[in-house]
Amino acid sequence: MRAHLIQFDISWEDRLANFDTVERMLEGVDVNPDDLILLPEFFDSGFSLNVSRTRDSNARTERFLAEVARRKHAYVMGGRTVLPAGAERAFNHMSVKGPDGHTLCEYAKIHPFSYGREPEAFAGGDKIVTFSWAGRLSVCPAVCYDLRFPELFRRGMLRGAQVFAIGANWPEARQAHWRALLVARAIENQAFVLGVNRCGRDPHLSYAGGSMVIDPRGKVLGELGEAPGVLTVEIDPQTVDAWRREFPAWRDVRLISG
Repeated sequence: MRAHLIQFDISWEDRLANFDTVERMLEGVDVNPDDLILLPEFFDSGFSLNVSRTRDSNARTERFLAEVARRKHAYVMGGRTVLPAGAERAFNHMSVKGPDGHTLCEYAKIHPFSYGREPEAFAGGDKIVTFSWAGRLSVCPAVCYDLRFPELFRRGMLRGAQVFAIGANWPEARQAHWRALLVARAIENQAFVLGVNRCGRDPHLSYAGGSMVIDPRGKVLGELGEAPGVLTVEIDPQTVDAWRREFPAWRDVRLISG
């Protein structure tokens, strides 16, 4: 089983250009059946609050994800803007498609980025979700700012998550935090962490990429720099169970209220 993290400079509010970029980058990738392809947060638009323009109103982005999944016989995750009919604010979704193109789950980002004014245009989700990766690993999606909130990941682990897959538009100014938190989430939950970030610039910020895969012991299995690229990493499902048996810290978790 392999994960393919697609890091690129997202074209601002240009869905079709971003589809073309993803397709072009995947041309050189050897994707096997049941591999996992992970795209960044808002891969189709960039981190825009202009939801009237970026919303996936006709499900073009959702269909694109499904088409890639069917053609590659792979699992595909990608971020998109979902604005329900009659809603005042949109949701920042990570959509997950199975190899047959069907939806496995829709995760709505629980923590909108208040420092970046995201709550002005986006409401927060209220559910942690997981899906089965080829019947061998349980995967919990998360989005960007969620990474700063360890309780989400802890609850995901207690629900059986063995992999956390995070799509982000994480700014260059806090790149050190991105790396440190990805490693921390892997160590404390004894889980694989896949973190894909965008690179390049949008009209407001610069992004330094740094997409990473970390194993349950906290070892970095692969890492990209600032340039566009595809990070392909082998994921051994037995690694999680073996480490959790050898060092069963996860059994000592206590969720204390009050």
